[in-house]
Amino acid sequence: MYDTRTIAFICELMHPPSQPDTGAVQRVHNSFFQDGNPPYTSFAITPMGPVLTNPSVRPGAVSQAVFLPDRFQFREELGALTCEDFGARVRQVTEAVTAQIGLQDFSGQQVTIRSLVNPRHYKDSRELLRKGLLKLQEPLPHFEQDPAIWGLRMVFPPQEPTAGQPEFDQDRPTANALRIESYAQDPRSLFLENQGTFGQIAVNDGLDILEANIHSAYEFLTERGLKFVASFDQSN
Repeated sequence: MYDTRTIAFICELMHPPSQPDTGAVQRVHNSFFQDGNPPYTSFAITPMGPVLTNPSVRPGAVSQAVFLPDRFQFREELGALTCEDFGARVRQVTEAVTAQIGLQDFSGQQVTIRSLVNPRHYKDSRELLRKGLLKLQEPLPHFEQDPAIWGLRMVFPPQEPTAGQPEFDQDRPTANALRIESYAQDPRSLFLENQGTFGQIAVNDGLDILEANIHSAYEFLTERGLKFVASFDQSN
């Protein structure tokens, strides 16, 4: 359908407030190095808490895991990781750190995916949003000039179980907040962001669910979000 260029993966795992265990994170970092394939190459102690990073010379690129007093935060921006790579990294590091500190539960997980696509029938994404999706007349009424960025935000509450959805887990409702906007850095590109919110996670039940939730947020953007865009991205 579209050549999706994902520019950011962010995952936050919320937990009860506690002082970050710097020693535990450092031990995890050292054990990864001993295994020979560390997910992060650098460890640092910051005022926020211990941080694992992969330094990059690319402007704006971020690859890090930060262990804050109330959450683990993983960020990959302008990097080369796929959704599968990112999910595996989050699970691997989280399993190792929770084993060190004895954390039993995460109160929630929030996953943010940001991607760019090029419309098929519009050279300028602003025109796709204004004419194709929003169906607004030209010039824009009641304003002296057009906005620099056009956009739409939709928030979808947790779904209720329905017939024909055997995969739906009633105990794990999911909310999604989807943004579709023109992209200031490149008018040819359309910017999409989905933020998926997931419920409580028991560490003892296994952390494969972290990966599944990341895939769920990604698929909401790349499947439902892009199909929605495609229904308006039509030749005039």
